[in-house]
Amino acid sequence: MRIPKTAHTSRPWRIHQIAPDFRVEDVWALPTPGGPDDLPLLAEWFAKDDGPNPFSGVARALFAVRRHLGKLFGWDEAGSGVGARVPTLRTRLPEDLREGPCGPALPSVPFTSVYLTGTEWTAESANKTVHTLMHIGWVPDDAGGYRGQMAVLVKPNGLLGSIYMAAIVPFRYLIVYPALMRMIGRDWRLGTPT
Repeated sequence: MRIPKTAHTSRPWRIHQIAPDFRVEDVWALPTPGGPDDLPLLAEWFAKDDGPNPFSGVARALFAVRRHLGKLFGWDEAGSGVGARVPTLRTRLPEDLREGPCGPALPSVPFTSVYLTGTEWTAESANKTVHTLMHIGWVPDDAGGYRGQMAVLVKPNGLLGSIYMAAIVPFRYLIVYPALMRMIGRDWRLGTPT
């Protein structure tokens, strides 16, 4: 379920001090009920690299079109990502986060873990259009337990990045995020004790 941006901005997350130049694009309540120490389980879920593609045929088609456009326009070329066009967010981390765990490797998605604490996990991705952060927080829920909360933070690359972010809004809200939320909820219920 999409929730107000203040659900992210009002919490004392470490990401606020690390990435103040990124804007909050979306915030989602994840269907992942659990206990106070279950954030690492959720991070590992994002890192899994097995099973069938969970997205609908329409969502898969959109990802294929995006990959094709990225190749055609050079959006995803070598030299356009983290460590090339933009420095990794890890260079901004305070010492305690730099020396702590960064989180799992993400072989199935074009993201790299940045840091992991007991309540926050952040991963990043970049191409010629945007530098994106996926921030997963672990928050109390209304039932006396905890759940995940995902915020997407972005730093568009100039006019191209701003146009790209505006153009993909309907696809994200109507196809990509609903499929992702269904997949997360289904997998969490099947594989994670509550």
